[in-house]
Amino acid sequence: MLAGHHGAAALDDPVGESLGGHHSHLARRLGAAATYLTPFATFSAVSATADAARWDDLARLLGRGELADMFSCPAVPPPDWEPVFTLEGRQMIWTGDDRPVTPHAEPDSGVVELGSADVSEMLGLVERTRPGPFRPRTHELGAYLGIREEGTLVAMAGERLRPPGWTEISAVCTAPEARGRGHAARLVRALVARIVSRRERPFLHVAESNAGAIALYERLGFRTRGQVTFRGFRTP
Repeated sequence: MLAGHHGAAALDDPVGESLGGHHSHLARRLGAAATYLTPFATFSAVSATADAARWDDLARLLGRGELADMFSCPAVPPPDWEPVFTLEGRQMIWTGDDRPVTPHAEPDSGVVELGSADVSEMLGLVERTRPGPFRPRTHELGAYLGIREEGTLVAMAGERLRPPGWTEISAVCTAPEARGRGHAARLVRALVARIVSRRERPFLHVAESNAGAIALYERLGFRTRGQVTFRGFRTP
């Protein structure tokens, strides 16, 4: 069976669960605080009930005046941490089962694997489309797939956070001139198929203001698990 609703508690702290498990080799730690190595991701983690000592651990880990990207962590740091951003969003989980997304269909031949040789193009596409944080080695967190038109990368999506039993689909983006052609749906379906084949369940995060993306994900079999608030702070 796939990771079901009984395993969904790991999604309450997807960054901490990833850093403590599948991505532990990509973590920096100090006391009870953890963060990704800088080239891979910006996200940090403390417990939802973190006290002042744990925030002090994170401040020492990151350094003075650095960004603490707390992702969806509900804990709020002490008042001397400067707020940088707040974004309302939602967490969505795939509601299918262990059957292939498109039974008996061949893999989409137009979807290509992306790797180190494609990083400059991936970063360029992210810069144009702003799907969310993406670092020079983010593509190493999981599989990243793309679609090319006349040799140019025009769409991509990949795997990011990996809490136990789950894989997050992230960086879903399409160049403005290539939108309306179903590229995002193709990429998400391909990633869902890969994740399900590992006996894991897909999930994702989306900005509450992105109604088009929410509608697409609902058509592809995702439903809202809960609302989240993404926050960033500057360390004192």
